[in-house]
Amino acid sequence: MTTSYDCAAAEQRAAGLEHAQRAIRENKCVVFPTDTVYGIAADAFSPLAVTLLLASKGRSRKMPPPVLIPRLNALDGLATDVPAEARRLAEAFWPGGLTLILHAQPSLAWDLGETKGTVALRIPADEIAQDLLTLTGPLAVSSANRTGHAAAQTAAEAEAQLAESVEVYLEGGQRPATGAEALASTIVDATASPLRVVRQGAISLDRLRGVVPDLIDVDGNAPEPAGAEPAATEPAGAEPASVEPAGTESAGAAPETGTGSA
Repeated sequence: MTTSYDCAAAEQRAAGLEHAQRAIRENKCVVFPTDTVYGIAADAFSPLAVTLLLASKGRSRKMPPPVLIPRLNALDGLATDVPAEARRLAEAFWPGGLTLILHAQPSLAWDLGETKGTVALRIPADEIAQDLLTLTGPLAVSSANRTGHAAAQTAAEAEAQLAESVEVYLEGGQRPATGAEALASTIVDATASPLRVVRQGAISLDRLRGVVPDLIDVDGNAPEPAGAEPAATEPAGAEPASVEPAGTESAGAAPETGTGSA
């Protein structure tokens, strides 16, 4: 039976977190606030629970959910071959609206969908989310909405879309805060060098490049070299040179990511 808890009340918050922890243990789905939008979560290590999460959203295995973790030291337990640049981004922007795609630890017994050996990790900057993650450990999480619909900004909005497919709804008020734009996390692919933004979101490109200057943007463009001279212009009436325009070669394809991650 679906139950909703008002986390503004201390007793309901404690009861809701306890119920959510139990639901996760029983391979059921829960909804809770993050710093970006509301998320629907399931045990990342239970293939059955992840299947139920994807079914609740109407999503296929081709769009696997990212994984939220409670603390930075969980990074090396879930990912391998973490580049130094990715670690710097994690240290700078976690907790926060940054998701990193990394090579998954091959020894982990999980099935998040067609990940091609990768995992997308994030630490949310939200007290309720962090309290739940501390109780449960890593959770497979996607935005709390049916695929193709707007991401829920309250638990009530999520319940209107997901209904009985979720065991526990933790209501924590509007996410993000009233008046703020509902932006999903920025996603950076850290499985190749240089790192590349594959979805622009809550963390701007300028802020990311302040930590990793050679980061490729979402369109496949590298940053302009420092002190680069502007391109020379042809004299009036001169024939243009016959050269291949820069940037015509397409960038390598990034791992497939869903647009509805929390």
